[in-house]
Amino acid sequence: RSALKYAVLCGGGANHRLGLSDAFLIKENHIIASGSVRQAVEKASWLHPDAPVEVEVENLEELDEALKAGADIIMLDNFETEQMREAVKRTNGKALLEVSGNVTDKTLREFAETGVDFISVGALTKHVQALDLSMRFR
Repeated sequence: RSALKYAVLCGGGANHRLGLSDAFLIKENHIIASGSVRQAVEKASWLHPDAPVEVEVENLEELDEALKAGADIIMLDNFETEQMREAVKRTNGKALLEVSGNVTDKTLREFAETGVDFISVGALTKHVQALDLSMRFR
């Protein structure tokens, strides 16, 4: 995993999270186990007060919950472009916004123009094939 992250850096990309120890990423199962978005964010903040807390949301109602709970970063999962624009308006600088899902070379510019802070491009590391190299010593 660290080699993949390093390759992204070498290629001019940025890694906002190297692993689960850098920041909390609260997903649907964490919210269910905690009882609510607010409880999940509060527990994460209590466990590691200095670590950023990111919450993955699937709609604008969940975005509102994450904002009220005090999430530092909100991941917009599979949002349509208009929903992204609305999320930027609702957030109004209270949290950073990350787009994830349906990101391709064809959608990248369109998503960037919505005003979100980050765009996750999983394809950079997800479908990488190893280069077949060999070395012979004499």
